[in-house]
Amino acid sequence: MIELIGKGLLIGILVSAPMGPIGMLVIRRTLNKGRWHGFVTGLGAALSDILYAAVTSMAMGMVVSFVESNHDYLQVIGSLVLAGFGYYIYRSNPVKGLRKQQENKLSFTQDFISAFLLTLSNVLIVLLYIGLFARFGFVRADYSVAKALVGVAAVGFGAVLWWFVVTYIVAKLRRWFNIRGIWLMNRIVGTIIIILSLFGLLSVFLSAYFHLPTLSI
Repeated sequence: MIELIGKGLLIGILVSAPMGPIGMLVIRRTLNKGRWHGFVTGLGAALSDILYAAVTSMAMGMVVSFVESNHDYLQVIGSLVLAGFGYYIYRSNPVKGLRKQQENKLSFTQDFISAFLLTLSNVLIVLLYIGLFARFGFVRADYSVAKALVGVAAVGFGAVLWWFVVTYIVAKLRRWFNIRGIWLMNRIVGTIIIILSLFGLLSVFLSAYFHLPTLSI
């Protein structure tokens, strides 16, 4: 159970960490309207992440026998998908999102709903979840419904934890906050995801050719 929760937290953080449109929206609202407006925006995104994580987990759970019997192939595919996302994140430039005009004053509810809908509209996030779930063996036949729900909840908590930390740092360092820091964050996150994908490919290689156990990281 602890391993499942740990994997869920890591997946939630990795899904939320790239500074795409929603990340820039959280930062912009934190700078313009205050930390809690930014955090509530992150909560809206986290709710959407939980829904996508639940849908992906349920869909993979329906074919869990196929998933387990083809674990190595799926881990290779998942690792390649992660590598592609990591490279995209590494190369992406989030600066344009920060230079948009200031928003009108919104309530916390409006902040939450707007972020939820924006994240929900990005259906490609399912591919990232499939890659991460396959990479970490997040869906297994011996998981009960309750255990699967705990895993999904851990993904959501990881996302919430990420936005809590990000908004805290941005609010505290607003005087020194600059565009280069955001760009550097994307480079770091992209590099981490690429490294994880390479570990996944290495794990399959070692298991297939040297009969070593699959790497768990």
